[in-house]
Amino acid sequence: MFILVISNTDVASIPGITVAGKEQDLIKYTPIADAEFLFYGRPKSIDAIPVTPEGHPTPGIITKASKILANFPLLVVRSGTLIEPKIPFVNITNIPGNNIAEKTALPYLEKILENSELFGHEMSFLNEIYIGESVPGGTTTAQAVLTGLGYESTVSSASQINPIDLKMKIVKKAIDRIGIKNLDWYTSLKELGDPMMAFIVGFSHGYSGKIFLAGGTQMLAVAALMKESGKMPEKILTTKYVINDKSATFEKTAKEIGIDYYKANLDFSKSKYNGLKDYEKGIVKEGVGAGGSIYIAEKKGINVNEIIQKVEEIYGNITGKK
Repeated sequence: MFILVISNTDVASIPGITVAGKEQDLIKYTPIADAEFLFYGRPKSIDAIPVTPEGHPTPGIITKASKILANFPLLVVRSGTLIEPKIPFVNITNIPGNNIAEKTALPYLEKILENSELFGHEMSFLNEIYIGESVPGGTTTAQAVLTGLGYESTVSSASQINPIDLKMKIVKKAIDRIGIKNLDWYTSLKELGDPMMAFIVGFSHGYSGKIFLAGGTQMLAVAALMKESGKMPEKILTTKYVINDKSATFEKTAKEIGIDYYKANLDFSKSKYNGLKDYEKGIVKEGVGAGGSIYIAEKKGINVNEIIQKVEEIYGNITGKK
């Protein structure tokens, strides 16, 4: 089972913090558009194709290609999106996360943990579950959580130029607001986290099988929280683009947490589409469980080159380019 967790936070409203949506008002649609795209091949809640004006597609296009080829089951969990997606979904909460620089991120954390734990218990008939995410601004909350837990790390970014100075400025404000450092997992999650993290941590408390985290540096924060709260994930499944990001400390931080990882060796350098070629420049990198979807497909005997070809086909169809 592949679970996609979709969330929003007020952190994403900070100018310059995310490229997940070209215009500020569109950022709130990004998670639900990603989820709807995986089901229908295009968003339902917004009349737009899932590519930026520069032609860079959502990483959901990789997950969509893997899903078509590997035919794995998909379940969407709404944990704090501003808008209800137009697909079947599991509702954990409809309240987004707050701006961590100004106030407690998740004042309602206990309810999210409770709902998620109950859901995890009911899903324990499955031996393993893969969990991906779509959370605009989520690397900033990840940076805050890792910092709060005492890790000297830097997170990645969907942008070619990582706005790490801005992220650190927000994190410092948040830590100063709390007034203490080296937090326990519960306080770090409540004060600095986001609803996606809260869902996965709560889910892990109820689920008895193996959990694989599909994502980049955001999932490092989740892994660190899970480790401190009692259940270590099996592995983080990401892409080579996250590993190759020199502005981030993925490998160093993974080692410090003690979590193994897999990297999907995608290569769009020979693509006929510039929007896909730019992935090789460090644009987008990961998201919507892209690396995890390739891991599942490869376990089913599907070659990464087949996934690349399918991505090219989907991209051509949604943009009208041939």
